[in-house]
Amino acid sequence: MKDLASQLEGVRTVAIAGHVRPDGDCVGSCLATYNYIGTWFPNIQADVYLEPIPNIFKFLAHADKIKNHCGSDKVYDLCIVQDCGDTARLGDAVKYFHTAKKTICIDHHISNTSFADENYIFPEASSTSELVFGLIEEEKITKEIAECIYVGIVHDTGVFQYSCTSAKTMEAAGVLMGKGINFSKIVDDTFYTKTFAQNKILGQALLNSELFLEGRVIAAAVTREEMERYQALPKHLDGIVSQLRVTKGVEAAIFLYENEDKSWKVSMRSNGRVNVAKLAMEYQGGGHERAAGATMQGSPQEVISRLCAGMAKELAEGQENG
Repeated sequence: MKDLASQLEGVRTVAIAGHVRPDGDCVGSCLATYNYIGTWFPNIQADVYLEPIPNIFKFLAHADKIKNHCGSDKVYDLCIVQDCGDTARLGDAVKYFHTAKKTICIDHHISNTSFADENYIFPEASSTSELVFGLIEEEKITKEIAECIYVGIVHDTGVFQYSCTSAKTMEAAGVLMGKGINFSKIVDDTFYTKTFAQNKILGQALLNSELFLEGRVIAAAVTREEMERYQALPKHLDGIVSQLRVTKGVEAAIFLYENEDKSWKVSMRSNGRVNVAKLAMEYQGGGHERAAGATMQGSPQEVISRLCAGMAKELAEGQENG
């Protein structure tokens, strides 16, 4: 697959979908593709399906066109799934994937199973949004499309600070900035600005945090009761694990919050010596070497203990090989 345009030849209907609990890269890449089709292929009827997105991303062009419910039984000529490693992460939109005449997957997760008819998967890319940038003709990237792609890149690189950021990433960002986007406002409004509730739950998570493995791992858990106390939703917890990761001396960070069914949503970040994607996959999760997640059962202490055991093994193996 060399570009999106060639994949749209002869297509009349397109469904675009991303992973459940959409983050900045998922929202940005999906809306970039939707806006590209809407702008340059007006004869194609496109629909984008995502679960409700965080309010901070609703300024993006046509965010109001996102369909949160998959009630229609429509069969599409093409289904494009983005930023999603397997069909289980598509949520209700998976039905459009299964019934579409052709499917495409654009993704950068190392755990991706290449489950579509056409797979454009590059784990070394900073983000799915960076991949979408490469699939669209530069002259056809409008300001609105550029905003979507920039949001995705910013959020998956932690504003260009994570190791997934490459020279290619920065070059893409430069092109997007040249399209006239208000890049500093995008960063402030979508990455750094937090609500009072978000700051409160972050504070609670930091108070709950503990060090493990002689200070090489930091972990924190937030219960359902604590989330309700601060009126915090799962989308308000983005960024907590990254804040834990920058604790001096740690090699990895673990953050978990309690789901309604008493399971735990786990997010992990690594500073390089622990492959958290490998660990997440042991629990039917996935992600990247330095950023991954899974859903696990048990008490928070049991979950953290199991993950720390896996991290201890990796750290020991690293010392032997180093």
